[in-house]
Amino acid sequence: MGEKRYNAFSDELKRLFGCRVHRVSVDAGFTCPNRDGTVGTGGCIYCGGDGSGSFGIARGLPVSLQLEEGKEVMTRKYKARKFIAYFQPYSNTYATTERLRLLYDEALAVPDVVGLIVGTRPDCLPPDVLDLLAEYRRRTYFWLELGLQSPHDRTLARLNRGHDFASFGAAVAACRERGVRVCAHVILGLPGETREEMLATAGILNDLGVDGVKLHLLHVMQGTLLADQFARGEVPLLELDGYVALVCDFLERLDPRVIVQRLTGDGGRDQLVAPLWSLAKFEVLNAIDAELERRGSRQGAAVSGTP
Repeated sequence: MGEKRYNAFSDELKRLFGCRVHRVSVDAGFTCPNRDGTVGTGGCIYCGGDGSGSFGIARGLPVSLQLEEGKEVMTRKYKARKFIAYFQPYSNTYATTERLRLLYDEALAVPDVVGLIVGTRPDCLPPDVLDLLAEYRRRTYFWLELGLQSPHDRTLARLNRGHDFASFGAAVAACRERGVRVCAHVILGLPGETREEMLATAGILNDLGVDGVKLHLLHVMQGTLLADQFARGEVPLLELDGYVALVCDFLERLDPRVIVQRLTGDGGRDQLVAPLWSLAKFEVLNAIDAELERRGSRQGAAVSGTP
């Protein structure tokens, strides 16, 4: 598994490209069917007006210029040499194939951009779009990030996701038929879910055959319905120690072939309401590493048939 006790995304990138590779988030001006009235108008309860997890993007610029600005930052901060264009805010397959092709090609034309990551929802993948994604899978390094958050339908309804688990499963199956790698987004600590239900999610992802996973802790951002619920005392949040233990338990149940792209969510400092400990991202990651080391454990340790 490389340097970590889990199958880290960074290790795959180093192996494939032989240098430091960083994602650069871009906003291509998409919306979401859960906001424009197609599915709903309020959006998910944790999603702010700019899209979930979309802080720090140079909005208002063409995709190519957003990437150039992001490249400068990543080169200066992390000495990155190659870059992956990450279409992040909202639903980045929610358009015609003609528009999608123009945007994706614009990104790939930027020097030193070696791949694409496209984030979307399971209800934004009609067959023609899936076929287009399969084309890019053949052309370049490619991931589709697919929001699940929870496999439990009652939780999805509480989050106002606007789709059920069956929709996610069907989308994953359609992607697998075309060889498109899927990274599932999962939030730990969602209201109303037991620890056992959260941990069962790992087994469900194994059974679906997803290729990657991003874990997020439930965090509350300003201007969201979740923030209103939190203010009324309706939403308990995990403490750091509890989150670290939960992530390690989850990793032990996750098939070791699944690539772990993220282990904690982070919100913009100026918009985060709680938990404030999540701002110390590297401390959280170090604590997860230390707990796996303390246990003498690793990803897949509790999966039947894993060495």
